[in-house]
Amino acid sequence: MMIPRHQQAVKMAKLAQDRASDQKVKDLAAAIEKTRSPEIETMRAWLKSWGKPQSPSNSTPGVDGASGRSGMMSDRDMKDLAAARGTDFDHKFADMMTAHHNGATTMVKDEWYDGRNPAARKLADAIMKTHVAEIKQLQEVA
Repeated sequence: MMIPRHQQAVKMAKLAQDRASDQKVKDLAAAIEKTRSPEIETMRAWLKSWGKPQSPSNSTPGVDGASGRSGMMSDRDMKDLAAARGTDFDHKFADMMTAHHNGATTMVKDEWYDGRNPAARKLADAIMKTHVAEIKQLQEVA
C-alpha cells in the first residue's frame, strides 16, 4: 500500500511546479518527486519477485484516495489542491502533505513491527527519516 501512497505524493508534488509561490515548497516538492519515484520502482520489483500483484485491487481501501490508511487524499482534496495557486496552494500543499506523511509513518511503523524482509525494513527506515525531515520543512510553510 505504500506504492499508491507514494504515487499520490508524486502527483501532489508535480502540482507544485507551476502552482506554488514559495520556493521552499517548490524545492521540497521536487525532492519528494525525486525520492518517491525510485522507491516505487524498488517496491514494484520486490512485489514482482515475490509473485505478488504490483498494483492493489480497486477494492483495496485507500487506493482511490477516499478511504483507508490515514493521510490519503480524496479525489476532492486533489481537485482542490490542483485548483489552488500561490500562497493558497503553498498552505494547502503543506497541510495535505503533512497529513499524507503522517499516514506514511504509521505504515512504516507497521513494517518495523511486522515486517520480515530486511530490505523492506531498511527502506521503511529511510522513508521514516525522509518523512520526519520533510514534515519539519512543511511546518515552516503551513
